Amino acid sequence: MPVPQPEWLPLATKSALIVPVPETDQLVASHRQALSRKPTASVPAHVTVLYPFVPPRRICDGTIAGIEAALAGFGAFDCVFSQVKWFDDEVVWLEPKPDAHFRALTKAMCERFPAHPPYAGEHPNTVPHLTVVDSRTGDPESKRKAAADISAVLPIHARIDRVRLVAGDDQHGPWRTITEFTLRDR
Repeated sequence: MPVPQPEWLPLATKSALIVPVPETDQLVASHRQALSRKPTASVPAHVTVLYPFVPPRRICDGTIAGIEAALAGFGAFDCVFSQVKWFDDEVVWLEPKPDAHFRALTKAMCERFPAHPPYAGEHPNTVPHLTVVDSRTGDPESKRKAAADISAVLPIHARIDRVRLVAGDDQHGPWRTITEFTLRDR
């Protein structure tokens, strides 16, 4: 697949590979919107496979081919988000179970793209997670309330059937999809 060249791509400064989880979108978006003074995120609720990824200006046909090759052995899978967890007292997140497929996706991408370790190597034991509220959003009490509200509606069952390559800039504009890779049913 050739690299799509949307007009906005040269303005993007970062990229990521994510797994969108539409089953959680409405729930997560409502809490993000309630806790943030800024517009809601342009990236849907997701589990990150690899961030930061290749700088957008360097994404080429070889990058796309590498992603496709790394994903060749993967099919669609199911997971359940049944527990709210925290990173310290700052980040509220949902835990996917089982998480082995997410870990395998990250491992496959890291093996294919070794110059791009998860979170630039800052968190060597990367934990698959779906962030609800991060450290830049909301006060501690509001985060605790959001965690309790979300816990009350769990579990959420999800079908994971795609990986999305996104790019954007946190300060100057939205994140957008460059292309998507389907994980076929097996």
